[in-house]
Amino acid sequence: MSDTNGKSIPADKLVRVTFQPEGRTVEFEFGTMPYQHHGKPMSFLDVAENHDVFLDHACGGVCACTTCHLWIKDQAGISEADDDEIDRMDMAADQQLNSRLGCQAVITRPGNYEVEIPKWNRNYVSEGKPLTLAEEK
Repeated sequence: MSDTNGKSIPADKLVRVTFQPEGRTVEFEFGTMPYQHHGKPMSFLDVAENHDVFLDHACGGVCACTTCHLWIKDQAGISEADDDEIDRMDMAADQQLNSRLGCQAVITRPGNYEVEIPKWNRNYVSEGKPLTLAEEK
């Protein structure tokens, strides 16, 4: 496996994140991604920002809103939600058992992860970045 720069990634250090519904998968070596100051280091928001995947985050990733609300397919390898995130999630629409804030859910080990940005939570233009999905009907 190799990252977006063509660098070979050892299988035991590979992180693969697929963002749905776009179906965009990014790969990188665990522990090597530079921190972009969007959410917690190694959060799904941080991964998205590092790999030019659009994930709205109106508050800048400081757990002050719910625009980066995600549904995480499998919570294994993801940090536990802290009290601040749990309190903030009380305001999120359509909460599910797998709901997390992208700025707070941190990848804690190598592995495969799949997250979905809920349809109602996708903002087609934010911070000058258009979402690259075909318009849904």
